[in-house]
Amino acid sequence: MTALHDTDGAPVIIGGGIAGLMTALALAPRPVLLLTGAPLGSESSSALAQGGIAASIGADDSASLHLADTLTAGDGLCDETIAASILAAAPAAIEQLARLGVLFDRDASGKIILGLEAAHSRRRIVHAGGDATGRDVIRALVRKVRETPSITVVEGATAQRLVVEDNAVVGLLGLTGRGPVFFATDRVAIATGGIGGLFLHGTNPAGSFGQGLALAARAGAVMADLEFIQFHPTALDSKSSPLKLISEAVRGEGAILVDGNGDRFMAGAPGAELASRDIVARAVWRHIAAGHRVFLDARGVKGLDFTRRFPAITALCRDAGIDPVTQPIPVRPAAHYHMGGILVDRTGRSSVDGLWACGEAACTGLHGANRLASNSLLEAAVCGGWVAQNIAATTSIRRRQPMLPGGVTDSDPSSVRPILARAAGVLRDGEGLRAAARSLYPLAISQQAASDPAIVGLMIVIAALRRQESRGAHARTDFPKHTSLAQRSTLRLDDALQAARDDIPELVA
Repeated sequence: MTALHDTDGAPVIIGGGIAGLMTALALAPRPVLLLTGAPLGSESSSALAQGGIAASIGADDSASLHLADTLTAGDGLCDETIAASILAAAPAAIEQLARLGVLFDRDASGKIILGLEAAHSRRRIVHAGGDATGRDVIRALVRKVRETPSITVVEGATAQRLVVEDNAVVGLLGLTGRGPVFFATDRVAIATGGIGGLFLHGTNPAGSFGQGLALAARAGAVMADLEFIQFHPTALDSKSSPLKLISEAVRGEGAILVDGNGDRFMAGAPGAELASRDIVARAVWRHIAAGHRVFLDARGVKGLDFTRRFPAITALCRDAGIDPVTQPIPVRPAAHYHMGGILVDRTGRSSVDGLWACGEAACTGLHGANRLASNSLLEAAVCGGWVAQNIAATTSIRRRQPMLPGGVTDSDPSSVRPILARAAGVLRDGEGLRAAARSLYPLAISQQAASDPAIVGLMIVIAALRRQESRGAHARTDFPKHTSLAQRSTLRLDDALQAARDDIPELVA
C-alpha cells in the first residue's frame, strides 16, 4: 500500500550532490524536502570530483576569456547567452561557497591558488583539499543543510515516478525503507547527477544511471543533446567499480601519457596531453585498441611534490599497489560526464510545468558538445541558486490526489551496461548503434528492473544515430567529419520508442 506524504506545498528536490544541496540552501527559510537514495553526502558524483571549480578570478583572466575557452571546447553547440551568464556568475559563486564554509586552497598570503586544466587558456581552477574539491564542498554544504531547519532530508528514498496531469507535476512516487510513498507536491527539482553507471567503465557511482532523466522522460519532458557523453581519458585502469579518477590537474602540472615502451604517443598532437578531453580520450582509446597499455607518468615533472599536491590520488593509487611518485599510473578512458540531459531554460524550468532540473541531469547549453574541464561544479552551484529563485517565485497550487501508478521497483542497470559499452562508447558507428537500439527496446518497454536504465540508454542511442557527424565528444567512425550546420538535438521518449520500434531511428524526425 502506498503511503501519502502531503508536503503542504513545499517543493521536493531529488538528489544530494552540489546542485541539490545548493538548491535547498538557496530556498531557505522556505520549507523544502530533499530526497536522497543514500546517506546525505555519499554516493554522489560531486563528492568524487577532484579537479575543482572553474572561475575567472585571476588578475590575468576575465569572464570573456573563460567564455571563449568554453565555446571552443563546446565545438559549436554551446548556448552562448546561457554560457556567458553562468560563467559571469562564477566569482560570486566562489565567494558564496566560501561563506557556506568551503575552505579553498590558498597561498601564504591568503590568496586562492589557481590551477590549470586542459583547454583552459589561463590558470582558473579553484581547489579545496588539493585534489578533493568535491569532497570538501559536499562536506561543507551537508553541514549547512543539517543546520538549516527549513530543509527536511529524507534519506534512503529513491524517486520512482513523477505523476503528471495536463503536463503539470502533481506529485512524486518514491520508494523508501518503509515502502512506497506518494509525495503530494506540484514543484519538483531533479538534481540526480549523471549516467556513468550505464557503462561498464565509469567514474560515477554505480547508482548514477540517469534515473532523473528516466523520471523526466516518462513524464513527457523534452531531452537535449543526449548523444554527448564525455569520457575522461585518465581513469585508473583497475578492477574497482566505479573506476577511480586521475584528475586532469595531474596533466595540468606536467604529467605525460606514455605506453608500455615509454613512448609519448601524444607529443605531436596540438595541445598534446592538454588538448580537449575528447581528443585525448580518443587517442588513448585508439592506442589501447592497438594493443598497448597506457600510463600517466608524472615522475619527470620538475618541482612537483606529487604526494603533497595530490594526496587523494596518491592514496587511491597506493591502494591499487601503485606508487605514483616512482611508477607511471595505468589509465584508460571511462564514462565521466553527460553534456546532455533534461532540456531547461535559464531558470532551470523543463518543458513540464512544475519540473525543474539542475546540475548534470540538466542540459542548459553551457557545455555544448564537450564540457570544458571544471565547468560542471560551477554550473551546479550557480544553477542551483537560479532554480531556487524560480521555484520560490512560483505559487504552489493545491490539487486533488491523482490516481497513483503501481508496480514500481528498484532499478538495475547491469543488463544495459554491456550494450552501451559496445555501442555508445568513445567511438561509435551506425551498425552498432542500431543493434543497441534493438536490444534496448524490449527492456525499455518491460516492467523489469532494467526498464528505466534501458529508457535512458535507448534515448542516448537514438540521439547518437540521428547525429550523422562527429562533433565534440560524439565520434562516429562512419561519419568522421563535421556537418556544415551545428545544431543541438532534442528528443522525447515517445519519439525514441517509435524510432526503435520502426527500426529506422535515424530517419525519424
